[in-house]
Amino acid sequence: MSLFGKPRYSTLKTAINVPHPSTPKKTKIPPGTFDQCKGCGGSVHKDEWKQNMNVCPLCGFHRQLPAFERIKLLIDDNTEFEETDSAMKSVDILKFEGAASYEEKLKKNREKTGLNDSVVCGTGMIKGIKTAIGVMDFRFLGASMGSVVGEKIARITELATKQKLPLMIVTASGGARMYEGMFSLMQMAKTSGALERHKEARLPYIVLMTHPTTAGVSASFATLGDLILAEPKALIGFAGPRVIKDTTQATLPEGFQLSEFLLRKGLIDRIIHRKELKHEIGVILQYLTVKKTKK
Repeated sequence: MSLFGKPRYSTLKTAINVPHPSTPKKTKIPPGTFDQCKGCGGSVHKDEWKQNMNVCPLCGFHRQLPAFERIKLLIDDNTEFEETDSAMKSVDILKFEGAASYEEKLKKNREKTGLNDSVVCGTGMIKGIKTAIGVMDFRFLGASMGSVVGEKIARITELATKQKLPLMIVTASGGARMYEGMFSLMQMAKTSGALERHKEARLPYIVLMTHPTTAGVSASFATLGDLILAEPKALIGFAGPRVIKDTTQATLPEGFQLSEFLLRKGLIDRIIHRKELKHEIGVILQYLTVKKTKK
C-alpha cells in the first residue's frame, strides 16, 4: 500500500488485469527497398526510381542507366534495335596482373552486366529516322575505353558513313583502360579518324554526355560532335576536380566540370532532362537530316 492507503499502480493494474503499455511494433523494411541518391543523399524507393527514369525526384540527379535501358529510352516505341559486333570481346594481351588479373576482371564484369564489353552499338529508329547508335555502360569496368570499345565505336561510325546515317553516341566513362596500356590510348586516334571521314561525308554526329564522361573519352570522340548535349549535373572533364585542385593548388569555381558550368563556358550546346530526351533528340535529327529542296 502507498501513502493514504491507496494501492500502487502496479498492484492496481494487476488486480484489474490492465496490460502494460506496449511499444508500437516496428515495420521491417526489406533491404534494397530504398536507394540513396548520390546527388542529395536522400532515400528514394526503388519503384520511384524506376517510374522516374532513374532521376531523383528530390533533387533531379540523373543516375547512370544500363546501355539497353538507354537504347529503349531513345528509339521509337515498338521498333527493334539491331545490334552490331555484339560478340566482340577484349583479351588480356599484356597479361596484366594486380589484385586480380585483367582476365578475371573481364569475366566478373561480363557475368555482372551480361555484356561482352562496355559499349553497345547498332542501329535503330529515332522519330522515324534510321540512326547509328553507340551507348556506353558504366557498369562494365567504369566504361573504360579499351581496344574493343574503340573498335566498336570506329565500326559503328564507318557503318553510319557507308549507309549515310546520322550517328549518336551516348558517353559515360572513366577514361582509357589501364589494363591495355598503349593499346587503349591508340583508340583515341582510331575513333577520331573514323569520325573525320563521317564529317567529310557531311553527316550529322550527336553526342550525349552523361555522368561521368572523363579522360581519354572526353579527349576524343565525346567532344567531336556537331552537337554536344549533356544530362543535368553530369561530371564532364579530362582529369577529375580533386586531381586538378591538388595539382594546381587553386580554388576551383563552384560547379566546376558539371554540365551546367560547361554550358556557360561553351563546351556543350544544350542540357536536356531525361524525360524530354527522346522528343528533343528526335526534333534535332529531323532538323539535321531534312533534305533541302531547290527552288
